[in-house]
Amino acid sequence: MTKNMEMHYDEEADYLEIFVGEPREDYGEHISKDIVIFKYEDNGQLYGVGIFNFKKRASDLKDVLSKLPVSIKIEPN
Repeated sequence: MTKNMEMHYDEEADYLEIFVGEPREDYGEHISKDIVIFKYEDNGQLYGVGIFNFKKRASDLKDVLSKLPVSIKIEPN
Protein backbone atom coordinates (compact mmCIF):
# COMPACT_ATOMS: atom_id res chain seq x y z
CA MET A 1 0.00 0.00 0.00
CA THR A 2 1.41 3.38 -1.01
CA LYS A 3 0.98 6.26 1.40
CA ASN A 4 0.95 9.85 0.25
CA MET A 5 3.22 12.35 1.93
CA GLU A 6 2.21 15.99 2.31
CA MET A 7 4.57 18.75 3.37
CA HIS A 8 3.53 22.29 4.26
CA TYR A 9 5.96 25.08 5.12
CA ASP A 10 4.97 28.45 6.57
CA GLU A 11 7.94 30.70 5.86
CA GLU A 12 6.70 33.56 8.05
CA ALA A 13 6.29 31.27 11.07
CA ASP A 14 9.27 29.06 10.06
CA TYR A 15 7.07 26.00 10.66
CA LEU A 16 7.18 22.76 8.66
CA GLU A 17 4.53 20.03 8.79
CA ILE A 18 4.97 16.61 7.22
CA PHE A 19 2.13 14.10 7.09
CA VAL A 20 2.13 10.53 5.79
CA GLY A 21 -1.17 8.85 5.09
CA GLU A 22 -4.44 10.45 6.11
CA PRO A 23 -4.06 13.48 8.39
CA ARG A 24 -6.89 13.71 10.90
CA GLU A 25 -7.87 15.87 13.82
CA ASP A 26 -6.25 13.56 16.36
CA TYR A 27 -3.58 14.80 18.69
CA GLY A 28 -0.12 16.27 18.66
CA GLU A 29 2.48 15.66 21.34
CA HIS A 30 5.43 17.97 21.94
CA ILE A 31 8.53 15.79 22.13
CA SER A 32 10.78 18.82 22.46
CA LYS A 33 10.41 22.59 22.54
CA ASP A 34 10.17 22.85 18.74
CA ILE A 35 8.95 19.42 17.60
CA VAL A 36 5.41 18.05 17.67
CA ILE A 37 4.52 14.53 16.56
CA PHE A 38 1.01 13.66 15.41
CA LYS A 39 -0.50 10.27 16.21
CA TYR A 40 -3.76 8.51 15.43
CA GLU A 41 -5.74 8.45 18.65
CA ASP A 42 -7.22 5.00 18.04
CA ASN A 43 -3.92 3.13 17.57
CA GLY A 44 -1.13 5.56 18.53
CA GLN A 45 0.55 5.26 15.12
CA LEU A 46 2.71 8.22 14.17
CA TYR A 47 1.50 9.94 10.99
CA GLY A 48 3.11 13.36 11.05
CA VAL A 49 5.53 15.81 12.52
CA GLY A 50 5.57 19.57 12.96
CA ILE A 51 8.83 21.48 13.35
CA PHE A 52 8.91 25.01 14.72
CA ASN A 53 12.02 27.13 13.96
CA PHE A 54 12.63 24.76 11.06
CA LYS A 55 15.58 26.60 9.55
CA LYS A 56 17.44 26.36 12.86
CA ARG A 57 16.47 22.71 13.36
CA ALA A 58 16.99 21.38 9.82
CA SER A 59 19.90 19.23 11.00
CA ASP A 60 17.44 17.28 13.20
CA LEU A 61 15.11 16.55 10.28
CA LYS A 62 16.75 13.27 9.32
CA ASP A 63 16.19 11.82 12.80
CA VAL A 64 12.57 12.97 12.89
CA LEU A 65 11.74 11.62 9.42
CA SER A 66 13.26 8.24 10.26
CA LYS A 67 10.36 7.72 12.69
CA LEU A 68 7.68 8.17 10.00
CA PRO A 69 6.29 5.08 8.23
CA VAL A 70 7.91 5.98 4.91
CA SER A 71 11.31 5.71 3.30
CA ILE A 72 12.87 9.10 2.57
CA LYS A 73 16.36 9.72 1.27
CA ILE A 74 17.83 13.07 2.28
CA GLU A 75 20.92 14.29 0.49
CA PRO A 76 22.88 17.45 1.29
CA ASN A 77 23.00 20.20 -1.35
